[in-house]
Amino acid sequence: MLSKTAWFGVQFVARWSIASAWSPTVSSPFLAAGVGFLPPSASSATCVEELHCCVASWLLAVAVATSFCFCGSEPDEVSAIVIDLGTHTCKAGYAGEDAPKAVFPSVVGSIDQTGGVDDTKFEKDTDSVSELKNDGRQFVTDEAKARRKLYVGSQALGYRRDYMEVVSPIKDGVIVDWDIVDNIWDHAFRERLLIDPKDHPMLLAEPSANSPQQRERTAELMFENYKVPALFLAKNAVLTSFASGRATSLVFDSGGGSTTVAAVHDGYVLQKAVATSPIGGEFLTECMMKSLENRGIVLKPRYSFKRKEVRPGEFQMIDLDFPNTAESYRLYSQRVIAGDVKECVCRVPDTPYDESAYANIPMTPYELPDGQTIEIGADRFKVPDILFNPSIVQVIESINKCDVDIRRELFSSILLAGGTASMQQLKERLEKDLIEEALQAARVKVLASGNATERRFRYEEHGVSYIQRKCP
Repeated sequence: MLSKTAWFGVQFVARWSIASAWSPTVSSPFLAAGVGFLPPSASSATCVEELHCCVASWLLAVAVATSFCFCGSEPDEVSAIVIDLGTHTCKAGYAGEDAPKAVFPSVVGSIDQTGGVDDTKFEKDTDSVSELKNDGRQFVTDEAKARRKLYVGSQALGYRRDYMEVVSPIKDGVIVDWDIVDNIWDHAFRERLLIDPKDHPMLLAEPSANSPQQRERTAELMFENYKVPALFLAKNAVLTSFASGRATSLVFDSGGGSTTVAAVHDGYVLQKAVATSPIGGEFLTECMMKSLENRGIVLKPRYSFKRKEVRPGEFQMIDLDFPNTAESYRLYSQRVIAGDVKECVCRVPDTPYDESAYANIPMTPYELPDGQTIEIGADRFKVPDILFNPSIVQVIESINKCDVDIRRELFSSILLAGGTASMQQLKERLEKDLIEEALQAARVKVLASGNATERRFRYEEHGVSYIQRKCP
């Protein structure tokens, strides 16, 4: 999953590539970038082969897509669309901007309309609803999927509906329901960005260990369903590395569904050095929920109560009963609250968590949506410490699988990405633990991706001659 700073990598490489890679002798910019962006006339098999082009071609492709699109003989400026579909959120926006325009959950609400539910009951929220497509070429595998209605986006999910299940299209980092993905992309294009996808080149971020089958299906959906003029799939780790101005780095990407450590060398992901752990933000949220439940704290979903003013300035909470609420929706609503608790109060401990050391830690208050104030003590350190059980081993093993010649450079360029990696004190703790485990004389440095302050530090450290090394 791309962080906001990794999003900047698309803009960074685009601006840099225009100066270094544009060939004025080529009449069409898309011909110049042909090996980077795929023509819509290519078959799916050919598309997948072309997706394995070199990073230099990608730089040129993004530059061209960000800056030019020819219509007749005159160039018109058009921006490439960037989409990053993660386990927790989907981000979409323009390649020339610092941050995505749209960020919304990558889970959807689903109602089976074959079970006797009154269809007219749900028609009022049409602006937030994505209907399944029945154009004869749909990506639906059975009749049940064809008859369901999907609700995509934060607003649609925030409105409770009878019998609405919450479904994720991704399981263990792999897309298992392409029909839902199709609806998520359609929502991003038409409801959030308000664009026609056939008018914009597409750059899709993908996991570092994405399978050929997943890439083929992505290309097929984009070209045949959305008629995009050009497409490129870029590894998350590569985008994160470019965002920090590096071609070689070790990317520590901790997102919602997993934590991935990937080594990038000269703009390529070294597949032999990719390590993945199922521990991510959602796992930590589950741990926080169980911790609160063990203390007898009940997380009431926002739909399950209302506030009534009994006298000026004084409110009373009234419980509401919705017996037809799906269990998955109730759990989703509780996870949203538990996730906010985690993000507000949790902090990575400076040293490995010890029960006795944190027994008398001061309590931190948190007000729940129903007005109840809870206090959290040692759990705000215990929960995030779970990340470090496999993470240090993963980082060391990933570096050790790389060639000896680049190991020191990887130790000195460890980049953090993903929402979970932004947790307080994670950077400092990871750096401290790695210094203890790293090779002797290895310089360990952990950075947030796209750190402009750190880039200026390198200039001040090496002087003006540094431009000769970074821009050969």
